[in-house]
Parts: sequence; C-alpha cells; structure tokens
Amino acid sequence: MNFSATEIITWVSSYLWPFTRIAAMMSIAPILGTHTVPMRVRLGIAVILTLVIAPVVPQVGAVQPFSIAGGIVTVQQFLIGMAMGFAVRLVFSAVENGGHSIAMLMGLGFADMVDPQSGVTVPVISQFLTTLTGLLFLAMDGHLVLIQVLAESFHTLPVSMTGLPLDGIWQLVLWASWIFAGAVLIALPAIAALLIVNLAFGVMTRAAPQLNIFAVGFPITLGLGFIILLVTLPSIVPKFSSLLADAFALMRRITSPGI
Repeated sequence: MNFSATEIITWVSSYLWPFTRIAAMMSIAPILGTHTVPMRVRLGIAVILTLVIAPVVPQVGAVQPFSIAGGIVTVQQFLIGMAMGFAVRLVFSAVENGGHSIAMLMGLGFADMVDPQSGVTVPVISQFLTTLTGLLFLAMDGHLVLIQVLAESFHTLPVSMTGLPLDGIWQLVLWASWIFAGAVLIALPAIAALLIVNLAFGVMTRAAPQLNIFAVGFPITLGLGFIILLVTLPSIVPKFSSLLADAFALMRRITSPGI
C-alpha cells in the first residue's frame, strides 16, 4: 500500500486538531479533569473520543499541520477546548465558594482539606458540597451532555484558523462574574439562618455580659450549622442544575458565531 504525502497530511490533520480541542477540554473539565484521575486515563479518554468524533468532523482546508498556519490552528483549538471546560468548571467554583462562606459562619473556616478537583486546600464544607455536586453532575448525565456539546462544537465552530469570536470571549468573561452570584445563591439559605443565630448570640451577650460567648457560642453555632446545612441541602439541587444548564448554554453560544 502506497500513501502520498498529501494523504498522510490530511489523515494526520483530521485527527490532530480534534484531539487538541478534546484534550484541552478534558484537562480542565470537572470530574474528568481532576487531579485524582491519572493523566494516562484522561489521555486515553481523549484518544477514544477523538476516534469517535473525528470521522464526522467537517474536513479542514488545505493547511499543513506542521506549518505556521497549522500552529495557529492548533493554538486556536486548544483555546476553544479550554474555554468550554472552563465554563463548566466555574459552576463548581461557585459551589466551592458557597461552601467557604457557610464554613466561615459555622466556625469551620480553620478545618481545611485538599480538594482533589483543584489540588488546593478548601474548608471541609466546601469539599462536602463539591463532592455532592460532583455526584449530582454524574447522576444528571452532565458528563454525557458535556461530550455532546463538544461534538456539536465541531460543526458550529469548525476547525480553522478562526478561533473563538470576540463576542464569545466577552460572554465567558461575564460568566466568570457568576462565581460570586452563584455562590451567594447556593449558600444564601444557610447564611441567612446562621446570621440569625449570630444575632441571637449578640442579644444574649448584651442581656447577660457575664456569659462567655466564646465557650458557649462556638459549640452551639457548630451544631446548629450542621442542622441548618442538612435542612438546606435540598435547595442546592435546583440552583446547581440551573447554573449547570446556563454553563452548557454558554458553551453552545461561544462556539456558535452569529447566534
């Protein structure tokens, strides 16, 4: 069997650039892109997805993969994949920030542990909520929707020297501000309840100055905090689902120029 140089270049480019976009998204996407997932596993998943998606990807123009133009296309595909994964990763960052706010009011701000998703130390409440939302993400088939949106992006934003549109980049920047808004939405019921508890302790201190608020208030706040967290857990599910749906909608918008 003889293959011409043009056929080999076409074959390489038809798999190289889809793999770049897929691998970039896999490196930052939640669950699949965490530090607990070995690099070989992530690479293997990216290769399998490339073998499945590449045959249905629109053909790329006559661009040499090892030329300057090919390098530009590679960088563009890397940035597109990173932007798509980053949009969903911000949802989990909002959950993590919400848990941090709850932990500070409960008095557990000092209790930290390493988050396997980000590799940094976070309060245990943040870790609990991150693990919970990670399980919800899998239960709601979020990983399958993520792969579906990724496959659709090759048709709405084909592989070419044209990368993310400026409007899409601006939408991604605006979406980053929702880390704080989403954190407030997730933690608001627990924060409001704990704030009432702290105000009650303030009234008790004024009424009985001899009361050692630090000795009495900390265990009560901690115990009530766990009870309040248990009661408010069901309210986290619809808020997380809404943020996740908005993230997938953003992924479709930034990869669909003119829509």
